[in-house]
Amino acid sequence: MRMRGRVRTGLKGWGGVGAMAVVCVLVLAFALLLPHTRPSGDGSTGTGGPGSTRALQAADSKACLNPAIKAHPEDQTLSPSSADGPAIDRIKARQGEKRKLIVGVDQNSYRWGYRNPNGGAKADLEGFDIDLVHRIAQDILGDPNAVQFKAIPTNQRIPAIEKGRVDMVVRTMTINCTRVDQVAFSAPYFKTGQQVLAPKSSDITGYNDTLAKKKICTAEGSTAFSKLEDDKKAGGLVASADIKTTVPNQLDCLVRLQLGEVDAVVTDGALAASQAAQDPTVELKGSPFTTEYYGVAMKSDADDLVRRVNQILVDYRKDTTDGWQASYDRWLSATLNESSAKSEPPPPKYLRKN
Repeated sequence: MRMRGRVRTGLKGWGGVGAMAVVCVLVLAFALLLPHTRPSGDGSTGTGGPGSTRALQAADSKACLNPAIKAHPEDQTLSPSSADGPAIDRIKARQGEKRKLIVGVDQNSYRWGYRNPNGGAKADLEGFDIDLVHRIAQDILGDPNAVQFKAIPTNQRIPAIEKGRVDMVVRTMTINCTRVDQVAFSAPYFKTGQQVLAPKSSDITGYNDTLAKKKICTAEGSTAFSKLEDDKKAGGLVASADIKTTVPNQLDCLVRLQLGEVDAVVTDGALAASQAAQDPTVELKGSPFTTEYYGVAMKSDADDLVRRVNQILVDYRKDTTDGWQASYDRWLSATLNESSAKSEPPPPKYLRKN
């Protein structure tokens, strides 16, 4: 009875019966997309599928051996340029209905990449990441709607790029030294940090000893899971915390929390705030315990595309009418409940030379 009551209470925050429809739509959509976005593999590595044996670990990463890169991986990007090159030429060469930018996104992260069931006949995708995608398409192809969106699970973002299934991923993707060895990133476009999400009634107070004997959910292939795993080994996380529960998509953790199957979720604070906005029975616990930056991820050798996206980001930040600030105000200011000055990305540094 306790579990059933908790689920019912949680769904009230989603709009009751309408919310149940939303959940069903999301689950069905994910099930339909799954064969196209998750190649065979164990699902736990973040780089699963044919030709991949396991995830690249920090110990394997050459970038992580460089203290400067490890400390500030967000600076490892190329200088901006508006020039076309091989990668952009391939995108522009697509003909007819295929002349679109192919972008990996989320479809169930509220106010980031979210398929709104009330968003028109096609339940259009909307959110902060989606605004940025439209801006990139406008610049490269001259049409903000010249986009083919592909819903990509968290643990398949890098394989989707490496295997050429997408031109880029714009999906709240944290830049870190391990990933810098696998894909190329733009300059950062958002600053956040890992936080704990738990029921308001919980005795959990943050990323501390109150997580003892608690079940924690994270997304497969996420920086949240890597952080918990590393801290567990190093003694930075209480030993009895259970971190075995992982899911393909971050929203699945919120569902597990609502069902009472886990006690807490660890994810980026910006995403956690959006989940708390969906369900008023949960809240952020404690302060962020990491500093992370989101970037647009592309193939490692797509230098011209990386430079172009960096130029787009420069212009996007400067645009006071319909740029970064306008998108923040539209989608995130209400859920983050703070000045955007705390969330703005740092002044970009372009330290990657080739």
